[in-house]
Amino acid sequence: MILNRPAVLSFSGHDPSGGAGVQADIETIVSHQCHAVSVITALTEQDTQNVKILIPQSPDNIISQAATIMADVFVKTIKIGLLGHPGTALAIHKILKHHPNLPVVFDPVLAAGGGTDLSSESLIRSINDLLLPYTTVLTPNSEEARRLTGLDDLKECGLNLLEKGCDYVLITGTHENTPEVSNQLFHDGQCVETYRWNRLPYSYHGSGCTLAASIAALLAQGLDPLAAIAEAQEFTWNALNAAYQPGKGQHIPNRFYWVDE
Repeated sequence: MILNRPAVLSFSGHDPSGGAGVQADIETIVSHQCHAVSVITALTEQDTQNVKILIPQSPDNIISQAATIMADVFVKTIKIGLLGHPGTALAIHKILKHHPNLPVVFDPVLAAGGGTDLSSESLIRSINDLLLPYTTVLTPNSEEARRLTGLDDLKECGLNLLEKGCDYVLITGTHENTPEVSNQLFHDGQCVETYRWNRLPYSYHGSGCTLAASIAALLAQGLDPLAAIAEAQEFTWNALNAAYQPGKGQHIPNRFYWVDE
């Protein structure tokens, strides 16, 4: 039997704890029967509680590594995660300019789960100017949406992010003080859908990576954005519902929960 798995290219940081970053992307992509290829944007010293040190990789190396793998493997979708430095955003911008027809799913990681700030004002400007115009689906949490726009109201945030060039914006509501989680989807100048999910009891490390990588993999499998966004939320909720705690900090999504069912 010959397997023909669509490839998803992940630009993500390396998380030694295995909860987030490129390892979360790989697990999620493989769980969707896709092939994961990756370019590491930053090394980190972190655990399941917080990030201690962020070490951005060379922009030239990021461009070179991406060019090498994309000349060899037919990539169907690109997923972007942790950047950490404006130079990284510029490097990925240059790559996206050469592949304008590839769907791009962007999880704008601006802070660690433990609170460490992983961004700067110059990085936020670079994201807005260089990456959002190429983004098919943006998946900020509510705090990230507010930081990217400077606005408070989440509906205004979503519409503003569409104006910056995103095709779809899914603002997740896990950080809001609400009984259930409400995720709002914006497209074509309006809020087109609100998804509601039962709030789970723990704090989770890698939930945003899981959601964005799931959308990217489902797009690679041929789903349209609306279907991919809906199905990816269900996958992520189930992975969080089956999460486990390997360390002393946050729980880790079980991205292979279906194996145990």
